[in-house]
Amino acid sequence: MLPIILLGPDPGWKTDFEEMDAQLAELRALGLDFALQPWTQPVEAKPGQPVLALMAWGYHQMLPQWLAALEQWQGLNLANPLHVLSWNWDKAYLIELQAKGVAVVPTRMSDTLTADDLAEARAAFETLDLVIKPPVSAGADGTFLLRDHAPAPAEALGHRTMIQPMMDSVASEGEFSLFHFGGRFSHAILKTPKMGDFRVQPQFGSSVRSIDPPPAARALAEAALAAAPGPTVYARVDMVRDGDGFALMELELIEPWLALEHAADRGAMFAEVIKAL
Repeated sequence: MLPIILLGPDPGWKTDFEEMDAQLAELRALGLDFALQPWTQPVEAKPGQPVLALMAWGYHQMLPQWLAALEQWQGLNLANPLHVLSWNWDKAYLIELQAKGVAVVPTRMSDTLTADDLAEARAAFETLDLVIKPPVSAGADGTFLLRDHAPAPAEALGHRTMIQPMMDSVASEGEFSLFHFGGRFSHAILKTPKMGDFRVQPQFGSSVRSIDPPPAARALAEAALAAAPGPTVYARVDMVRDGDGFALMELELIEPWLALEHAADRGAMFAEVIKAL
């Protein structure tokens, strides 16, 4: 079997190489044979050779290079497929999923964020507490919580921005992440922010634990994946509790942290679908 071409970060992008080594070790422990290369370099794959964009970190900060790479990857045996990657990098897909009937955290888009946009969003969402973020982002980059009538930071004004209500359940409970491989549910985790914070990423001190997700969470994940331009080899579906149900926060189909250490099979399902490419 040909080695899987694993697309990793650009050498010039600042990253935690200990984290990268740990992820590579975890993948190789599954018996997967990888050839690592930066996603910014041309991919020279043999016919049918699997290409995995799972560690294409930093693409959100190198958007021209990312768009050029997507053009160059035509014809590659990508997991996930090229049309999925091309759809998923801009979180405006949330608006599309909402239009298809998927329960999504209420989202408004502004092409050039202004104070009027925030006022209109507060009125529409019937809340004073907003979260703003770039639609192309990762790891909470450029994400701000605006309490009460707080204005947007100067660096956010004038830029394309997503506006959402602050979901109270994020701080009180956390964000659920459900993982699917080859369209099948694998495992789930709950990420709870540290006291006084709203960010659920581990680098901000959140706690992470394995969970058995409620049926409503499982149903939302399946609905979101069914509405996406699949099929998908791997997926992380992020959601929060919203009243008696759940609302989608993000559908990560490019380079999600897979939390395989929380899977009951320690990633065997993931290895199975990758080896089948």
